[in-house]
Amino acid sequence: MSVQAGPDGRMRCPWALSSVEYVAYHDNEWGRPVHGDIGLYERLTLEAFQSGLSWLTILRKREGFRRAFAGFDPAVVAEFAEADVERLLADPDIVRNRAKITAAVTNARAVVALRERDGDGALDRLVWSHRPEPRPVPRRLADLPATTTESTALAKDLKRHGFVFVGPTTAYATMQAAGLVDDHLADCFARGRPSFSE
Repeated sequence: MSVQAGPDGRMRCPWALSSVEYVAYHDNEWGRPVHGDIGLYERLTLEAFQSGLSWLTILRKREGFRRAFAGFDPAVVAEFAEADVERLLADPDIVRNRAKITAAVTNARAVVALRERDGDGALDRLVWSHRPEPRPVPRRLADLPATTTESTALAKDLKRHGFVFVGPTTAYATMQAAGLVDDHLADCFARGRPSFSE
């Protein structure tokens, strides 16, 4: 499947056309470089929560996730205790999965430990050190991999630093979401657009 015209006539990746949330995410975020520990921690966390679910579910609950996880500030989430986990398990504005909630707290602690050892921006440096060399521009969805050598290495590196729930597929989805790769299809209007940072 290749690009398709959206409601405004612009050519987009076909996965982006089924809802207004997908269109907005595709047009304004996906594939754009994200820097900073908060932005990257958010992407890692949301990709882990998405595992086994529709990404649309995550997008529709994103503001709830931001409230529940203190704006994805790792320093705050790292201090969450069992009472916070129980509170989150009762929060209908997020995906209520104990393993994923616990992983988010564990990963926040891993970000804090990285910062303590390597300074501010440590997660940013770790993630971006796995940015792959440019590869042929994808023309169809079938051209997009689920994992790569780089995402496997990133997952391994994150696990070595205490992160959990970050396999090669989640790592690659994070690389796509955070703009380490531009997987917009060749004729998609959003491919190669100017980037932003969070």
